[in-house]
Amino acid sequence: VSDLRSSALPGSLDVSRSMFDLRSPPHRSMKRYDSVSSVPSSTSSRKDSQGSNRSLDTITLSGDERDFGRLNVKLCYVSSVEQIWITVLHCKDLCWPSSCGENPRISVKGILTLPKPVHFKSSAKEGSNDIEFMETFVFAIKLQSLQAVRLLFKIQTQTPRKKTIGECSLALQELSSEESSHWLDISPPSK
Repeated sequence: VSDLRSSALPGSLDVSRSMFDLRSPPHRSMKRYDSVSSVPSSTSSRKDSQGSNRSLDTITLSGDERDFGRLNVKLCYVSSVEQIWITVLHCKDLCWPSSCGENPRISVKGILTLPKPVHFKSSAKEGSNDIEFMETFVFAIKLQSLQAVRLLFKIQTQTPRKKTIGECSLALQELSSEESSHWLDISPPSK
């Protein structure tokens, strides 16, 4: 399914590529052929996974198709002192439930999923479309211990009460002394 929102950033990575980019001018002369019957189908109706036709105008994005935003982090491992440096840079295009209010306080909780998990948390910032954190966390952990774990991030609102509104994670098997930057897609919190 194409991204139907006009607010999508140009050049942003689409979840899936389709034959039509609905953000560009209408394709009146394009024809799409159904792969089973080779019969032209209209540009305004597509078959969904259950085989029923639905108008593109009426498709609403369910929770798992909606864009929850992205988190930008930098990682570095300093082998001389056996330390991992984790920098939480910022959240872009962040979405939160209306029950959290218009501008909830938002923080990022990080967890290194070691046998004895290591937790850390950013300071809370006012919710907006682009929240800058710029906070670095340093932990002394042997590289061998880190290469089998994940770094999990939970995006949390602080007001009116603490609630996880999204999460993302990153495997750490490729840590190196060269700082690496990662854009992580935020997904709905797991139940």
